[in-house]
Amino acid sequence: MNLKLMYEQDFQQWLEYQIALLRNSRFNEIDIEHLIEELAGMGNSDKRELVSHFRILLTHLLKWQFQYRELTDKWEKFTGGSWRGSISEHRTGIIKQLKMSPSLRRYLSEAVNEAYPDALKIANKETGLPSSVFPDRCPYTL
Repeated sequence: MNLKLMYEQDFQQWLEYQIALLRNSRFNEIDIEHLIEELAGMGNSDKRELVSHFRILLTHLLKWQFQYRELTDKWEKFTGGSWRGSISEHRTGIIKQLKMSPSLRRYLSEAVNEAYPDALKIANKETGLPSSVFPDRCPYTL
């Protein structure tokens, strides 16, 4: 089977074959075009995961900070339970991701800037608060 066809019809078989070629130093037989595409995709996947963590983290930080502040009747025993759990989970996810790929640190500001507009829309929709309650720019620092 030719490599292009294998890549298109059975990705797992293609991947295992590429690994075997690499292990056996048969570099001239590698499907270099698709291998480059897949490696680039892996890097983009890590960046998307980082943005996703920030999107959820920022959404819950906004909801916790601004929704509670705007309530007329404050809950005496408000602890932000589920939000606190989610905030902790996504902070931990970001930390773990940065430990596994320290070079992602250079994308932190970019990830926050990409995630914040979505987090703002989600927090606005889920809280029902007017958009004027929330800051246009991310109020949190890294």
